[in-house]
Amino acid sequence: MFITVLVPIIVILLVLLAAAIKILREYQRGVVFTLGRFTGVKGPGLIILIPFVQQMLRVDLRTVVHDVPSQDVISKDNVSVRVNAVLYFRVINPERAMIQVEDFLMATSQLAQTTLRSVLGKHDLDEMLAERDKLNSDIQEILDAQTDAWGIKVANVEIKHVDLNETMVRAIARQAEAERERRAKVINAEGEQQAAQKLLEAANILGQRPEAMQLRYLSTLNVIAGEKNSTIVFPFPMELGEFFKATTGVK
Repeated sequence: MFITVLVPIIVILLVLLAAAIKILREYQRGVVFTLGRFTGVKGPGLIILIPFVQQMLRVDLRTVVHDVPSQDVISKDNVSVRVNAVLYFRVINPERAMIQVEDFLMATSQLAQTTLRSVLGKHDLDEMLAERDKLNSDIQEILDAQTDAWGIKVANVEIKHVDLNETMVRAIARQAEAERERRAKVINAEGEQQAAQKLLEAANILGQRPEAMQLRYLSTLNVIAGEKNSTIVFPFPMELGEFFKATTGVK
């Protein structure tokens, strides 16, 4: 008879003890409610609660890596692209995360999607492809400001992919090819300009002394003779030509 009464009592005590003792890990915190009212944040370690009077909600303080789903974005220059990103955030205020918003994970995810579309829609396609660091910083600042009321800190946002359709890929390839051709023509023209400038400087220097021109003629003949060809070139002094014109009267 005594054992029959003792067994249910032991079972009830074990159930109450299990409900009263909670263990939180180092990265966890417990938001405690007493009769529905917030009474504090506890943890980590051993936590003792009053059964049926106090309830505790666990909050993970580790950084959450959230993959933002692909979003259809129309850029400022009316180009349709699909963009996805990754979001890094963590809870810094467990009380706000539990009380101010129903599901902070879902709320942060939805806010990240709308912010991604809003920010990228204000930029051209070239800026999306070339200025990702700036766009990441802008999105991170906006998200961090809006989630601060929820006790959440957005550490970083990274745009992973900007997917274009095949037509736009071919158009970009044609644009890049035309840009390379333009640069090649500009470089060639700059080379011709520099060569002409150097030739002009050389002509001015050689024109100051007739002996320098003669030495240049001899140097050229030496180069031609070393190439084993049958052509022999003799320099004709310009002064001799002027002398013939003066004596014969030919203009």
